[in-house]
Amino acid sequence: MTTDLILGTAGHIDHGKTALVRALTGVDTDRLPEEKRRGITIELGFAELLVGDFRLGIVDVPGHERFVRNMLAGATGMDLAMLVVAADDSVKPQTREHFEILRLLDLRAGVIVITKCDLVEPGWLSLVEDEVRELVSGSFLSQSPLVRTSTVTGQGLDTLRDELAKAASRAAARRMSLAGRSPFRMAIDRMFTIAGHGTVVTGSVSSGGASVGDELSIEPGGRRVRVRGLHNHDRAVNDVHRGQRAAINLAGVHHDDLMRGQELCSPGHLVPSRVLTASLAMLNSMSRPCRDRTRVRLHVGTAELTATLRLLGRDRLQAGENGLAQFFLSRPAVTVWGQPFVVRAESPSVTIGGGIVLDPNAERIRLADEETLSWVERLRSTDESVRASAALYFAGLRDWVPLDLSRTAGIEEPDRVASVLRQQGELREIVVSPTRTFRVHQRAFERLCQRLEAALGRLHERHPLRTTHDRIALFQGLRYAGEDAVLAAALQFLKSQGRVVLSDRGVALVGHGPRLSQNERKSLQQLIEVFRNHGISTPSVEECQRLIPRSQASLPQLLALAVENQDLVEIAQGYYLHAESLRAVREQLTRQLAGSEGLTLSQIREMLNTTRKYAVPLCEYFDRIGFTERRGDLRILNALFRPEAGPVS
Repeated sequence: MTTDLILGTAGHIDHGKTALVRALTGVDTDRLPEEKRRGITIELGFAELLVGDFRLGIVDVPGHERFVRNMLAGATGMDLAMLVVAADDSVKPQTREHFEILRLLDLRAGVIVITKCDLVEPGWLSLVEDEVRELVSGSFLSQSPLVRTSTVTGQGLDTLRDELAKAASRAAARRMSLAGRSPFRMAIDRMFTIAGHGTVVTGSVSSGGASVGDELSIEPGGRRVRVRGLHNHDRAVNDVHRGQRAAINLAGVHHDDLMRGQELCSPGHLVPSRVLTASLAMLNSMSRPCRDRTRVRLHVGTAELTATLRLLGRDRLQAGENGLAQFFLSRPAVTVWGQPFVVRAESPSVTIGGGIVLDPNAERIRLADEETLSWVERLRSTDESVRASAALYFAGLRDWVPLDLSRTAGIEEPDRVASVLRQQGELREIVVSPTRTFRVHQRAFERLCQRLEAALGRLHERHPLRTTHDRIALFQGLRYAGEDAVLAAALQFLKSQGRVVLSDRGVALVGHGPRLSQNERKSLQQLIEVFRNHGISTPSVEECQRLIPRSQASLPQLLALAVENQDLVEIAQGYYLHAESLRAVREQLTRQLAGSEGLTLSQIREMLNTTRKYAVPLCEYFDRIGFTERRGDLRILNALFRPEAGPVS
């Protein structure tokens, strides 16, 4: 079975990369007229090479310093590298920069090629090899073979093919995900149109596979497209997979609407973000420290973006140091956990560092305290469950499904890992509807509970005379934190821990009763006595304010408190009865209605010796609570309240 891998070239301008690829494959990767005229590679070139059991898609990158951004675009998806050094020129600036980029992109396999060996003496060649060995010392290429070649004489080409096959074997063994198992993903490095076919995009397939007829998405942008046709190195194919170069003919988009840096992926797999949390390593060759809030150029995938770098827990990184950071991007980008990136300075435009993405859809970390940094560190863990737990922690109250863990934590079996987290008590599931379950990290859920307590505490401070507070009003101030079902679950959790009191009337913190001044306590008692003495014909709120002038401003809250304490009952808006008066009315009505076929409103008014002003709201109240039933003009006693049914409550 043939395994597909991506092989990338790297090296200084005019060191023979393109000539070497041509000698190995017979393909001239300098395809543009400008490249032919100037004799240098400007854009990316592509070829194919069969070595042993491997089919290598070769990406020939430009070596000129002005085209490093194109080199970085071509480096996306590389599995192994071929570092090229000309024997007559030795190690040059772009040799060093390309080599550092390969290290930053986390490559682990490759071959070193010395070209133009026919132009130098053996003694000089040994000096060049020593310099190259010094350059790669301690890196992934330190034990790699160093092959002497000449495209003029054919020297070393067969040996190079053999060594590439061995390096490919090492690269294939390291591959973390198998072709076809992960969602499809391909960073776009070129886009153009072909007459009669329409839009074509090319790139290196970094995960999964795609077939003719598939529906894919272009991100950022969320544009759905259909695969009309597929090519792999100028061959029409029915499908492409991870490790292959692909040219994809798309229906549903014009090539002018696309740009390098966008990605083609399975719908829903990639989520654009303008904030990334990352592990960052600075190069030893940096001439000055990298400071917090520095503006940089971030190269990730085939995208080049300006970004503001925020260091976490420190104000600078010196040459050779590692740290945690966040990048605030000039425009959205799509990444996944563990994806490598390269950082270049804005001016002068040189490579200064790189690293891997830890949170591809991050929120701004405002306080990088010890706890937060420890959670960021867990995103670097080799333990899948630890890594997934941290990813869910930073997801906060955003809705997610287990499949998202493949993107946010590099998890290959997300359902299994989610089950482990659930068993460990780190994952809380809240049923929002019969068809949807909301999942949240237990620590994030506890933080929501703390926010609820704080919001409830502020309501108690703002309304010191209220015993309870309306849930809707409480939730309204926390709408940003989640939907009502999640907030309700948090309240139930707080109740189970004895931290809040829930009732039909509302919610309150345990131990937070109304705080009354001496005058307010006196006014409350006076208010209750006023209603006790007035029977059914009680005063309005305005009349009470005239009767108790010293508490005019707080009187509505005192009335509400009396209702909370069940001393008064609110019959209708602005109409209150003392609880004893209401009980007496119910007992009187029970006796009269139990022995009759019903009473009219007028009969009830006469029986209670009151006016319609009070009789109407009283009758409507009794209907509302189910004490009476209205049948036409008559009101009858509900069967549950008849004397034979038991005592009147």
